[in-house]
Amino acid sequence: MRWYADHFDLVEVNSTFYAIPPERTVQQWHDQTPPDFVFDIKLHQLLSRHRAEAKFLPPDLRRELPLAGDVVKLTSQSEKLVLQRMLRELAPIVTSKKFGAFLLQLSPAFSPREHILAELDHLFALLSGYRVAVELRNRAWMNDEQALSTVEFFRERRATLVTVDAPETEHFTVMPRTHVVSNSSLAYYRLHGRDAQAFVRGRTVADRFNYQYSGEELEEIARHIITWSRDVQEFHAVFNNNRSDFAPAAARKLLQLLAAFRSTNVRVRQRRVPQQLSFDGEQGGLTAETSEL
Repeated sequence: MRWYADHFDLVEVNSTFYAIPPERTVQQWHDQTPPDFVFDIKLHQLLSRHRAEAKFLPPDLRRELPLAGDVVKLTSQSEKLVLQRMLRELAPIVTSKKFGAFLLQLSPAFSPREHILAELDHLFALLSGYRVAVELRNRAWMNDEQALSTVEFFRERRATLVTVDAPETEHFTVMPRTHVVSNSSLAYYRLHGRDAQAFVRGRTVADRFNYQYSGEELEEIARHIITWSRDVQEFHAVFNNNRSDFAPAAARKLLQLLAAFRSTNVRVRQRRVPQQLSFDGEQGGLTAETSEL
């Protein structure tokens, strides 16, 4: 971890989507990183409306949760209990200056046909005082007139609506490329790659996000970041094209491009999760900040 922190200074923790790490592990993450290191933390899959098997949660917590077979039921009570446990175990980071934001990566099944965004209000209330970024994964939320109400919902709650770089396809699981600022304190940009066939048909995460950005595409992205970051206090971008070394290579190239464009008001950070950490090393990214850190 110390080696990692010598080279990069932001991480998006992915393993918290699958399981809640013990406090001692989180304390190690905190202690092995410098004061200006930043952790963005993905919220547990139950909170993001995915299927959550009880066996991956702490045994004592399992006994308090409503179950349907071996799957945890999503209720206001289970939402509260899982989040409370997350906050307790993650305290060494979320109560420190190293905490960036919580990332809520919603299921594609969370659609405007079956759900309303106000269903998230209970979770937002529980996370009052914490920065939250929400990645929608059903395209219908940003189609036509629905897009206006979607953006307004997040603006009213001062929550960050995640923008994605993804393939140009109308498939319902692929969000359109938009650059919306719903919270002036933080913009969050996740770059998934642009291979439509892999994204839609890939059987594994590595298959879906198997994409190497070209220099031309990264130049386009750099120009977006320079323009977009002027409207926010802090800007986080995460490369999720996780095959081979595609993510860190893209981050390094993007750094060079930003420097070439003389974006002196934008500081950029890059990261890739090393294998020795106890969370998944599937993503690589960077952040650009306009005022803080």
